[in-house]
Amino acid sequence: MGRLISTLIIVIGIAGAIVLSQSLFVVNERQSALILQFGDPVGVVNELGADNAGLHFKTPFITQVTYFDRRNIEFDMLPEEIQAADQQRLVVDAFLRYRISNPLRFYQTVRDEQGVRGRLRSIMNDSLRGVIASIPSEDVISGQRSELMDRVQQAVEAQVRTQDLGIDVIDVRILRADLPSTIADRVFQRMRSEREQQAAAIRAQGEQAAQEIRAEADRDARIIEAEARADAQRLRGDGDAQRNAIYAQAYNRDAEFFAFYRSMLAYEEAVRSGTPIIIPPDSEFFEYFRRERGNN
Repeated sequence: MGRLISTLIIVIGIAGAIVLSQSLFVVNERQSALILQFGDPVGVVNELGADNAGLHFKTPFITQVTYFDRRNIEFDMLPEEIQAADQQRLVVDAFLRYRISNPLRFYQTVRDEQGVRGRLRSIMNDSLRGVIASIPSEDVISGQRSELMDRVQQAVEAQVRTQDLGIDVIDVRILRADLPSTIADRVFQRMRSEREQQAAAIRAQGEQAAQEIRAEADRDARIIEAEARADAQRLRGDGDAQRNAIYAQAYNRDAEFFAFYRSMLAYEEAVRSGTPIIIPPDSEFFEYFRRERGNN
């Protein structure tokens, strides 16, 4: 009889432990919990904006708890070939970060993360194709990546709001947008040829502008030189006129001194060291050499 009572106590204790374990659940601060009763959602614990993580009670065997991550979740797409506005195909690799903002709606629409990944894959694919189809491939490859990602994120957010998935889109990023390897070399060669043509045209324009500048500078230089020569000739003429006037004035004052001065200048120019001069002794050129005095 005592053994039966002991066994019964043990059974009751085990059953009580099981019931207690089924009556308690713990939600940590990184999670939200959706309470289900007979498969139907009846409440949410620790959803975004709330702070009620910790130990909670539920009806055993009737109530189930489904947990969802409150943190940012990353969805990485497989590379896809997408056609740009110029009909060129690009290999695009992108990813998305989202957060479960409404666990109840999330459960009702996609059930779990596996379900939402299928939805997001379709949304991302449609958004990428719609945006890239309006942009030339060169712009997608060479630049405007930030503007492109903003447009894709706006398109993704619009579809997520329309479908009401219970998530918030945090970020959309394009990791890579390149040409397929089979045609990359050909397209890059064409792009390089176009850039070389543009560079040649720019160099030709620069050379033409340089020639025009040089021609204008040469013309200005010739004009300045001509004006300088004209000024020099005018000044030289004025100087000669003043010199002749001074000579004439001096001649009128003392003709003999003027003749003597002119002869001295002629001697200075004609008689140089080591210069032979053949001239008759009675030549008028050496008249002042024959005089013992300046004037007889």
